[in-house]
Order: sequence, then C-alpha cells, then structure tokens
Amino acid sequence: MEIVEEKNVTRNTEEKSKHTIFGISIWRILAYFIIYSFAGYVIETIFGIITKGTWESRQSFLYGPFCAIYGLGAVIMIVSLQYFNKNNNTLFWGGFIIGSITEYIISLIGEMIFNTIWWDYSNMPLNLNGRICVFFSIFWGLLAIYLMTYVNPKVDKLINKMKEKISTKKLKIITTIVIVFLFIDCILTGIALKFFVVRMVYNNNLNVYEKEKYIKQYSEIYSNTELVEFINKFWSDEKMIKTFPNLKIQEVDNRIVYFDSLLPNIQPYYYKFDQTWRQELSERIKGNY
Repeated sequence: MEIVEEKNVTRNTEEKSKHTIFGISIWRILAYFIIYSFAGYVIETIFGIITKGTWESRQSFLYGPFCAIYGLGAVIMIVSLQYFNKNNNTLFWGGFIIGSITEYIISLIGEMIFNTIWWDYSNMPLNLNGRICVFFSIFWGLLAIYLMTYVNPKVDKLINKMKEKISTKKLKIITTIVIVFLFIDCILTGIALKFFVVRMVYNNNLNVYEKEKYIKQYSEIYSNTELVEFINKFWSDEKMIKTFPNLKIQEVDNRIVYFDSLLPNIQPYYYKFDQTWRQELSERIKGNY
C-alpha cells in the first residue's frame, strides 16, 4: 500500500505539469528509458554469460552500456498500459497486444534502416513473418503484469529517492545529457552499421536484395581515403563484430548469414568463461529459485 500511495502522490504532483502523458511527466518517461535501457544491458549480459558462456556485447549502440530495446519497450508498455492497469487479466492482454505490436514495428524499422535482422522467430510455431510469435507474445503479457505491479513501482520509488538527494533541476540536466548522448550514439551507430553492412556484402559477394545498390554505395564510401582511415580506426570489423556479435543479413534465397561467420579470425566476445564455472553459476541460480 505504501508504494501505491507514494506512486499516486507522485503522479498527482506531476499531473500539475503541462508536459505529461497519462499523468506521467516527460522527464520521468525519459528517466524510465535510461534506467530500463541500462537494466536491459545488465540482464542481457548475464543471460549471455549463462546461456553461451561468453561475456559479449549486448548493447544497442556503439558506445555506452544501454540496451535501448528494453528502455523503449518499457516506456511504451508503461504509458500504454495505464489504460489496462485495472487487474491482472487486463494487464496480460494489454501486454500481449502492445508488446507484440511494439516488437513487430521495431524489428521492421531495424531491418529497413540498418538492413540487418536483429531476431528471427521463423523456426518457432505461430510466428508472423519471423518478427513475432505467440510464445513471446505470452511472455509480453506476463511481463506486463510483473512490470506494472512489481518492477515499475520500485523504479518510481528509486526516482523519488534520487529527487530527495539531488535537486530536480540537476536530475533533469543529467537526464538531458544522457538522452542527448544516446541520440548522437544512435545516429553514429546507424552510419557505422551502414558502412559495415555495405563492405561485408561487397567483400563477401553476398547475394542480397538490391545488391547493385550496395556495390554503388561501397564505391562511394570507400573511394574516400580520409573516410576509410576514419572507418578503419573507429569502426573496424573487430569493433563492429565485438559490439554487435549477432548481426546477420538475409540473402535472396532466404539464407541467413551471420557476419561473425565471415570473419572467423575475430572472436565475437570479450571473454569466454570456463564451462565448469558456467555450470556452477547456472546451478546456483536454479537453487535460489
């Protein structure tokens, strides 16, 4: 009850602000994005260590420990689920629908802008174009319940405590700086990914859709000596593979090509853990549950 009451007081205060969405201030929404993006990076990193035994990059952009899909997904869910926040049943179906739509759109946009496939559910039953499937849609529904009834109230409490220790003005400045950093990081990542995908298609003669376009872009980009020197220094194959180890592209025959398989001399991770240690960690985690 204390968390709910504290949350209501906070929301009522923020409703007085002109810049709110469903009673949530824009500043708080941006704070949600940053917090959940960082939490997503931590979760994904731990998940990678447990499932693959490797510490690999799970960040969304070139720089910074942030997994933006978690931040964006959390913000969309929190804001959209205000309408469904009546009981667990409505939260589940709200999460099922909103999570599925969000996942599909993000997958589509990612493929259109970056020309890469971030995830593929084609081998799973009841999938739609490999972008979403019923299994993960159910997961989104369950996550909505957990997010709105347990996780986000704690995040609200954390933000409120931060506001008690640091002035709201300073917190807004910090939030703005981080958001601007992420925005610039996103733009740089888009450019770097374009350069990387173009040279991978060209150097490996990949039979992708609109291959002529990639060849033309390669000639335009890599004929510039100064630009090539910059790319080799900051956005080399090693940098791109270690930052985005799961990047892949689809050829015209629907064959999925993972870029790390085309660069076998580059290890797509930072560190590989001993199998015994990995097994012990998994057993400890299972034992706690």
